[in-house]
Amino acid sequence: MTDRPSSTLVNTTDWGQVKQRHRAMWAAGDYPAVVRDLITPIGEALVAQCGVEAGQSVLDVAAGTGNAAIPAALRGAQVVACDLTPELCTEGRREAKRRGLDIFWHDADAEDLPYDDGDFDVVLSALGVMFAPRHQQAADEMVRVTRPGGTLGVLNWTPEGFIGQMFRAMKPFAPPAPAGALPPPMWGDPSYVEGLLGDRVESISWERRFLPVTHFATADAVLEYFKRCYGPTIVTYRHVEQIPGGTAKLDAALREVMSDHLAEVDGRPTMHWEYLVLTAKRA
Repeated sequence: MTDRPSSTLVNTTDWGQVKQRHRAMWAAGDYPAVVRDLITPIGEALVAQCGVEAGQSVLDVAAGTGNAAIPAALRGAQVVACDLTPELCTEGRREAKRRGLDIFWHDADAEDLPYDDGDFDVVLSALGVMFAPRHQQAADEMVRVTRPGGTLGVLNWTPEGFIGQMFRAMKPFAPPAPAGALPPPMWGDPSYVEGLLGDRVESISWERRFLPVTHFATADAVLEYFKRCYGPTIVTYRHVEQIPGGTAKLDAALREVMSDHLAEVDGRPTMHWEYLVLTAKRA
């Protein structure tokens, strides 16, 4: 299990400023393209694992553009999708409308959900809540708004997989994390997530899976895509661009990770991005 931070940490962090930076980070680049091009199957995988059915009330936490909310609504569920970044909610509303889906979109913080206790039959998050900086607070909120007997599900990148290793490579170049903020890939460790949820849930089930990605022909193509589209990568490059040689060193570190995870499968360049899908019942 991943070590937990000391509870004696003196927290002097201005969380309002942290959240503003998070909004700006996810609004940078083109995250909707990342969803369309690469990770669309992830949302359906989580929705299926949670057993979402018609008529259920579903909350998608840190929903982004609705990668899980949309497949839940397609199953006939009554869906609320919330995210910290208004630009992503706007894109999600547009896509839901295009598909003729009635999803309620709400600008909201995963660490302070504006819903009553036990409001939802299913509470889930696909590659979203893992980026909330205070993990325990976000987990507490997801559990709180799930009704007793309801389902809670999360899908997160693992520390060992491609995205987790990419974050590891970026860490020496990224802006220092605020005091009290924790690395997102920790949510990809099942023991860690079980610890966050505690005895408030039961019937925990988890599995590591791989998302096959055939979008890229070369490691350089992967690198340029993430530099153009992915908010955390963009922010990291902005941080090092004034440091002599910083950009080249970051390029080299990321290119190495991308090369390690790109191989030919049946004659086609393919990556396999590992993720954890975990579900539980609210006790």
